[in-house]
Amino acid sequence: MIRRLLVAPLVAAVLPSLSLAAQRPDSLPLKTTRSVDFTTSEGTWISLDVSPDGQTIVFELLGDLYTMPVTGGEAKHITAGPAFDSQPRYSPDGKTIVFLSDRSGSENVWLCDADGSNPRALTKGDKNLYASPEWTPDGQYVVASKTSMPIGSVYEIWLYHKDGGSGVSLTKDDKGPAPGPPGRGTQNNALGAAFGPDGRYLWYARHRGGFGYNLDLPEWELAIYDRQTGKVFPQTDLYGSAMRPALSPDGTWLVYATRYDAETGLRLRNLSSGDERWLVYPAQRDDQESRFTRDLMPGASFTPDSKALVVSYGGRIWRVAVPSGQAAPIPFTVKVHQDLGPLVRFETRVDTGDVLVKQIRDASPAPDGRRLAFSALDKLYVMDLPSGTPRRLTSDSVHEQVPAWSPDGQWIVYVTWTDQGGYVQKIRADGRAKGQRLTPDPAFYDHPAWSPDGQRVVVIKGPRGPRVAEHFGPGYELDWLPAAGGAPTRITPISGGGRPQFSRDPSRIYLYEANEGLVSVRYDGTDRRVHIKVTGFTPNFAPNPEPFPADEVLIAPDSGRVLATSSNYVYLVTLPLVGATPPAINVADTAAAAFPVHRLTRVGGDFIGWTPDGKTVYWSVGRSFFRYSPALGDSLGKAKARADSIRADSLKQATKEKSDSAGKARVDSLAKLPAYEGERIDVAIRVPRDVPRGSVVLRGARIVSMKGDELIEKGDVVVTDNRIGCVAATCAAPAGARVIEVAGKTIIPGLIDIHAHPWPTWGIHETEVWKYLANLAWGVTTTRDPQTSTTDVLTYADQVETGDLLGPRIYHTGPGVFGAFLEENWTSLDDVRNTLKRYSEFYHTHTIKQYMAGNRKQRQWVIMAAKELGLMPTIEGGLDFKMNQTVQLDGYPGSEHSFPIMPLYNDAVQLAAQSGITYTPTLLVSYGGPWSENYFYERYDIHDNPKIRRFIPHEEIDQRAERRPWFRENQYVFPRIAASAAAVLRAGGNVGMGCHGQLDGLGCHWELWAMAAGGMTPREALRVGTRDGAYGIGMDKDLGSLEPGKLADLIVLDANPLEDIHNTEKIRYVMKNGRLYEGETLNEIWPRQKPLPQMWWWDQEPKNVK
Repeated sequence: MIRRLLVAPLVAAVLPSLSLAAQRPDSLPLKTTRSVDFTTSEGTWISLDVSPDGQTIVFELLGDLYTMPVTGGEAKHITAGPAFDSQPRYSPDGKTIVFLSDRSGSENVWLCDADGSNPRALTKGDKNLYASPEWTPDGQYVVASKTSMPIGSVYEIWLYHKDGGSGVSLTKDDKGPAPGPPGRGTQNNALGAAFGPDGRYLWYARHRGGFGYNLDLPEWELAIYDRQTGKVFPQTDLYGSAMRPALSPDGTWLVYATRYDAETGLRLRNLSSGDERWLVYPAQRDDQESRFTRDLMPGASFTPDSKALVVSYGGRIWRVAVPSGQAAPIPFTVKVHQDLGPLVRFETRVDTGDVLVKQIRDASPAPDGRRLAFSALDKLYVMDLPSGTPRRLTSDSVHEQVPAWSPDGQWIVYVTWTDQGGYVQKIRADGRAKGQRLTPDPAFYDHPAWSPDGQRVVVIKGPRGPRVAEHFGPGYELDWLPAAGGAPTRITPISGGGRPQFSRDPSRIYLYEANEGLVSVRYDGTDRRVHIKVTGFTPNFAPNPEPFPADEVLIAPDSGRVLATSSNYVYLVTLPLVGATPPAINVADTAAAAFPVHRLTRVGGDFIGWTPDGKTVYWSVGRSFFRYSPALGDSLGKAKARADSIRADSLKQATKEKSDSAGKARVDSLAKLPAYEGERIDVAIRVPRDVPRGSVVLRGARIVSMKGDELIEKGDVVVTDNRIGCVAATCAAPAGARVIEVAGKTIIPGLIDIHAHPWPTWGIHETEVWKYLANLAWGVTTTRDPQTSTTDVLTYADQVETGDLLGPRIYHTGPGVFGAFLEENWTSLDDVRNTLKRYSEFYHTHTIKQYMAGNRKQRQWVIMAAKELGLMPTIEGGLDFKMNQTVQLDGYPGSEHSFPIMPLYNDAVQLAAQSGITYTPTLLVSYGGPWSENYFYERYDIHDNPKIRRFIPHEEIDQRAERRPWFRENQYVFPRIAASAAAVLRAGGNVGMGCHGQLDGLGCHWELWAMAAGGMTPREALRVGTRDGAYGIGMDKDLGSLEPGKLADLIVLDANPLEDIHNTEKIRYVMKNGRLYEGETLNEIWPRQKPLPQMWWWDQEPKNVK
């Protein structure tokens, strides 16, 4: 137990040292420690321009700008450093280059002299992304497409004066072409602005709405914007779309990109006659099926005499004669030097010994504050506060969750759950009697609450069957029942309602419904009132965004305040009486709120509550319980405010003559520290870990150990307990060992899915998780879920470790770290440290998912804080190749999802390989084209597969297999993406297998087969699915290969996957942690003879129906 009273020092910090020399902080805070050096004559997605005198080409490569003679040669750096610079364009006089750069910490439009000197920002801000800047023909203005950060995909074209100003949108009122598919928005999207000799007319590509998946064409059309009238005129109507216009200086020619069959080519239009022909086919694959953050095609340029187009495709730069289309390469050589941040990768050993439970759920103190009730491992516990030993109140095998104390503290009410349904039960708080069932019939129950007089229990009730099948509605209602037990009485139907609550009027029941706010009703469901609507973070990526509703709102016992959670933080919010219209209070900026709001936590909190006297609020994080006194917090907060004021005045006096940025930073940092954070109590529950005992020999199989290129054509594997003891042509059997003959079989390591989403039910937990079973049955012995949405996985993962649930090893990042995307706009490294401490100190995840969490500076703060806290981050790829490359430069050790640009050429391959990142392309949901899962569903009938039906509920099968979209085979891009992944692998890089939860179990075999479709050998694909995955999550010391001392996770196959990778599916046995199971049934055959229990979905099909 740990008990700490957290009170920030006030007086000692009133007068900080203010004599430090002023320092100008770097715009990009991350300090580089490594470098990548290589020479390349290839480039990926090279945007370029030709100087007005026709002598020089400026182009981008890996975030730096280069120039070289128009005839080719060795390129010269004109910008360098950690910033990502891109899409350069010469001014009409050739003296200035406009380009994009994130050197300020966020992407903006910049100008520099033609030699790269004198860089200056044309736009300012930290919440936007830009694309395809271009000069007006008179050289006075720049146009660029702008969208919101971090996931904007709806661009408007803005006009900026070269000498400054905030600019104006040109295309905001363009209604665009007909709306696209539902769910993608209706705002017009505009990219690739281009001019001919007449600056009145601006050409661009447009379409309606943002990005999407599995798209149908056409997507984009060309249009002309008349700068004089503001009118827009469409110019194309092609199935393959039309993108990235380029106009010749003499006004004769238009070149644009369009898709034809499965390739993208360049079309040439004579603007006088309208005649068209192909100029280049195929060219670079376009990016219209992604987020097009670098425009839809790389920038190209006509030569000043209009006789040729200089353009990049196939990794090279070409001079293409106009109109003949004759192409000649312009050879180039780039000596790449990139400075990189430190690789934030940590080795993590698989835990041994007893399981220290990572989460207590729904912890609630007794009315007198002396005891704490909670569930852990879905069992009911009570402990004395603050340092007692937790003890179970029952010995029942059912799940026991959401305990609540009776007003007199004598009883605890809770709900139970099994596949047969659940009940409301109560038990004496001292545990001296068995639990009493209060409800006569099984159903789904959640969040029981005692009425203030202790005579009734109010509870959420729902139907059993749909909940067993993981459905969350409809059919839910708020009920009450006598505290002594009896049939429930319905109060009101609910939809998405939170837990019932009481305040000073005992005749009203409160509950939180996110769409409305905090509401209350009487016991008969009448007199419904809305009391307050609490909102939080406002996303920046949607047109006309609305703030997110709070996650939970609880009214105080005196009705004067509410306790709310938003973006994982806990807030105390004043509840005023303002009339018929309830108050709406936003907590994202507490200083700007309409009424007093206090954020109580820096690291966050779950499972909030009030004590009955209203003097204390509480919450939990992981296995830690917190109590907070609002009165003490108010008092200390006022004292700290006075200290902060004195400190600020001292700084002001000390810096009248000389600024002190370091001193100011310290003052600002201290001002952010809370005066009081309450009392923390850590709860320690240790449970034996499931470890089998005994030795087994698997004799006579072919062994593909994945230890290098080792192949044992006929050999033995010895396992003692849960570790491998011997892998060799002949192994001596330990005394008493069981020998299992597997001659003619092939043994490989268990598969490791490092981008899994086996999400079980949240809240009231499942007693068996079919997703876990399906994965294990298909040989997936380890999963890492990079974004779990909730913290329920903390409990589920522990239950697998204790043997209460059967499944693969469950590793995870916990909920994603969303930052400025969905949660909060960090303003300092300290803000990020506080967020990440939730994961390092409380969730103990060892790894996090940085999910498009802001601009470049904010993403660097994340990796800096992760390094300090020992967390190994991976990132959401986000269909953004620019961001994909910046995270490699910044030292991120993992990248999830495929790079949307294809193919990768030597520059991008070398950076990915040498940066040390683990690239997990998740081919089943390939970016840049139709998902490959559709390919496999078209060719693989899962519906009538007996093994599928054993491990996956029928409705889940129907949802995936009955009706699917269809794509012609040449439309699939996964072989191209896999080919690039193979190139990274062969260049010395690391590639992981991520199956994304599309079809748990079998889907991972599809992922391996998709890797092989891009040219990987079967051994390379197996390496990706085993050894490289283990390395990618830092666990290769224990997992990923068959070697003595490693954990015994393996698959016994009936056929050799080195001959045909499709043989990975032919599974005879699966061993996980030393226990051996039949692949078809998951009946355990070693060391126990234990059949798989009956599953609820096995008897769901119609029977005896006439």
